[in-house]
Amino acid sequence: MINYSSCPVCNSKKISGVFSAIDYTVSKSNFSIWECEICSFRFTQDVPSQHEIGPYYQSDAYISHTDTKEGLVNRLYHSVRNFTLKSKRKLVEIQTRKSSGNVLDVGCGTGAFLNEMKSSGWTITGLEPDEQASKNAHELYNITTKNPDQLFHLPKNNFDAITMWHVLEHVHQLPEYLETLKALLTDNGVLFIAVPNYTSYDASHYKQCWAAYDVPRHLYHFSPKSMELLLSTFGLKLKTIKPMWFDSFYVSMLSEHIKNNRGNIVKAFLIGFISNMKTVFNKKRCSSVIYVISR
Repeated sequence: MINYSSCPVCNSKKISGVFSAIDYTVSKSNFSIWECEICSFRFTQDVPSQHEIGPYYQSDAYISHTDTKEGLVNRLYHSVRNFTLKSKRKLVEIQTRKSSGNVLDVGCGTGAFLNEMKSSGWTITGLEPDEQASKNAHELYNITTKNPDQLFHLPKNNFDAITMWHVLEHVHQLPEYLETLKALLTDNGVLFIAVPNYTSYDASHYKQCWAAYDVPRHLYHFSPKSMELLLSTFGLKLKTIKPMWFDSFYVSMLSEHIKNNRGNIVKAFLIGFISNMKTVFNKKRCSSVIYVISR
């Protein structure tokens, strides 16, 4: 169990509890979410250690590992995934100014994004801790993944693009990862980090029932302010921020189910729509944000 006495981002002692959230996916246990008064970073307090957290990922409902199509929400997720995969590839190609190269996907899950990149001529490397997800990646796309520990043994200055699609919030070794990711990039390489944004409208609407808190699997809960500070601490430069428009609907549907113990899809779409409308003139309010980063 990990207990923080200071902020993991800015090291301030001005931290305090905000509320408790329930692990609805596996344990049904309560976990406390704390916030830093200085940089606005939030984190899950008394979270299981890296060696203890494995059982909290063991659920057939965890789509990143199982690729399940069970339930309306997961079926809708799959229906838009082909579009979002192409959008991610195009974003990588635009930001790197390359149509092929070396790409590393950290936390590649069942390999759908890497398959999209491989099909377009990119040389792929994927890291994935979950055995079932790795097995699915091989069966579905003939992709062989590596254990995340291999991150620290990959060749430096080698990757034109490194992607972390909703992964950084899961990483126990936060400083070590950011230092290593920076070293793995080529001089003109680009790092893409997508994380939930608790300053979004849907997060403020659902509060502790916001599905993207996903305790205890989500160790950290980023605001744009805290992410920018974190990146600057490691000498990384924020190039731009991109919204993930579909996430507001997906997360709202999951949150609606948590809040009311049933899925009110109409209300979920309304909350997702309002959340996106509030993002039109301020990308930093999107339910999930892609941070595009250079060395």
